[in-house]
Amino acid sequence: MALTDQSTRIRSGEELDASLIDPYLKAHIPGLSGLPKISQFPGGASNLTYLLEYPEQEFVLRRPPFGHKAKSAHDMGREFRILNQLRDGFPYCPKAYVHCTDESVIGAEFYVMERVKGIILRSELPPELGLDSAKTEALCKSFIDKFVELHQVDYKAYGLGDLGKPEGYVARQIKGWSDRYEKALTPDAPKWEAVKAWLNDKMPADHPTSSIVHNDYRFDNVILDPDNPMQIIGVLDWELTTLGDPLMDLGNTLAYWIEADDPAPVQLMRRQPSHAPGMLTRREFVDYYAERAGIQIDNFDFYYTYGLFRLAGIVQQIYYRFFHGQTQDKRFAQFIHMNKLLEQMSLQVISKSSL
Repeated sequence: MALTDQSTRIRSGEELDASLIDPYLKAHIPGLSGLPKISQFPGGASNLTYLLEYPEQEFVLRRPPFGHKAKSAHDMGREFRILNQLRDGFPYCPKAYVHCTDESVIGAEFYVMERVKGIILRSELPPELGLDSAKTEALCKSFIDKFVELHQVDYKAYGLGDLGKPEGYVARQIKGWSDRYEKALTPDAPKWEAVKAWLNDKMPADHPTSSIVHNDYRFDNVILDPDNPMQIIGVLDWELTTLGDPLMDLGNTLAYWIEADDPAPVQLMRRQPSHAPGMLTRREFVDYYAERAGIQIDNFDFYYTYGLFRLAGIVQQIYYRFFHGQTQDKRFAQFIHMNKLLEQMSLQVISKSSL
């Protein structure tokens, strides 16, 4: 199906040498022949993702970005482990085949997983899907249902109890993202002082039940069945996954959730079809999540503001690499404007908040 997510030519400076990768893969994955054809998936601003096509099988290779990397970020072994161990409890994780720690192969650690062929939604709903507002609402609720399902996985049962420290998670995230933001500051970046002060003042206790925290759950990180686009068959991008407060993860996802009624500058940031007729609003998203999870969420504004601040931290870390010439990817030049807009959005939420 033409809507299946496609790879493209490799961006300049991000090439991989098939003659170096091939012997390593053949030593660890039986039954391969020839040299793989390598292309790159265009999405993503963090870890780089490539398609490796052998005659017998297709794989996806993930490696860290080139240039400056935040400490503890881009841990290939961690992502590999999560995919393999969580898969039994959350079957939407792609199968991971091999994790390479020998940086002499491609200049960095990497891992290789199966390619799950399907549809990945970007900024607009493809008209070929033929989704009316009722079907779009059903797809949106299915997306939230998978999120709740992930948060209800018994992570200890799958050997992931040491993946993070749930106790003190909320306070640690506010401090951690404040510190990371400071370290990635550039002269043209906003300071976020008022928002940071508000987050520290309004910080709630940790949710009583900790969970797997995906940290990047968005429509462009889920794969839809090409034969039944209403069905989610894969969830991607586990590099930031940890254990912690599920409501903080909800805030992360809501930071990307741009509604049809949001102002035009905000619409420019949209990377998923959350504005389409039938998609839930942020408030409806929270209410449906709470209903499905069987919990009550009283301080939605805190988690949403945290999500916006954290997103600004991620954006600023990437922009820092561009500002200092450590990446040539021209997409990142606009990230400073995104950061400033996120601060404005946060200040508007705070000004209306009853917390």
